[in-house]
Amino acid sequence: MTTRRTFVQGAMAATAATALTRPAFAQQDYPNRPIHVVIGFAAGSGADILCRFYTSKLAELSGQTVVIDNKPGAVGVIAGNIVAKAKPDGYTILWCGNSIMVGGQYLVKDMPFDPVKEFISAGAFLETPFVIAVGAQSSAKNVAELVTLLKSKKQNRSAYTNPTGQLSTALFKTRTGVESEPVSYKTTGDAIPDLVNGTLDYMILDGTFAVGQVKSGRIRVLAATSAGRISALPDVPTMQEAGIPDYVFSPWWGAYLPAGTPQPIVDKVAGWMSQMAKAPESAKFLDTMAALPVLDSAREMDERLKRDRSMWDKLASDAKLSPS
Repeated sequence: MTTRRTFVQGAMAATAATALTRPAFAQQDYPNRPIHVVIGFAAGSGADILCRFYTSKLAELSGQTVVIDNKPGAVGVIAGNIVAKAKPDGYTILWCGNSIMVGGQYLVKDMPFDPVKEFISAGAFLETPFVIAVGAQSSAKNVAELVTLLKSKKQNRSAYTNPTGQLSTALFKTRTGVESEPVSYKTTGDAIPDLVNGTLDYMILDGTFAVGQVKSGRIRVLAATSAGRISALPDVPTMQEAGIPDYVFSPWWGAYLPAGTPQPIVDKVAGWMSQMAKAPESAKFLDTMAALPVLDSAREMDERLKRDRSMWDKLASDAKLSPS
């Protein structure tokens, strides 16, 4: 009887020990299967092109297949919600711009997740300046001419596909006094035909996507929203150079993991993001894509997010932005 009791107790202790050590083994073994990177943009978009470059680098560093899950729509909320509710094991990562993480409350009435409580930062890696553009056939050759044109008409239409485009447009209207009806499109590619044919009077869109459209002769870029000029479009002035004071609004991208992800896994992902951001080939690639590298660690990324939230509070107030 004593022998049987001892055996049972020993078996129970062994089982408990195995249960306790299994998570530790999983962390040490990470990654041992494909990693999914979720983005809130459609395949073929400027953001998708950028992310596919980085996922190839992530695959090299992690030694695993990396799959991009394109989940466009709801200004990035769909993608964010998928990762927020995912198992916190490092196999589902969100790559997204700062906008939804710092300004979601001003854009979406019923946010399905809390950007602060449900995510862990794993490092920032790139900046994507936006540009204001018109169709190639528009009579507006610069921002001043666009403002004059818009003020001369009774009704204007502008487009947006994400939070940055939405707020950038609202801010442009506030700074210039122009009026335009905002029209939401699921993807930038969906909006371009209407911009080209004049259904839309103008659009503020990501510079990465715009570069190809400029080269094809479909659109004309009038100004960049960044503090400095974009090297891929060197002749395009900034908004401030174009006569719009206090207009700098350039989004940046970071990597996020679901809250509860073990710290060793967070650290490993953060290390990969840092290596990718610092790689010389990344800077060269971004230069051709109207984007810039960002080298923030996870801690620096959190500090940047805090500063951005303060900025968004003011911008949203100035632009009288309300969630829809």
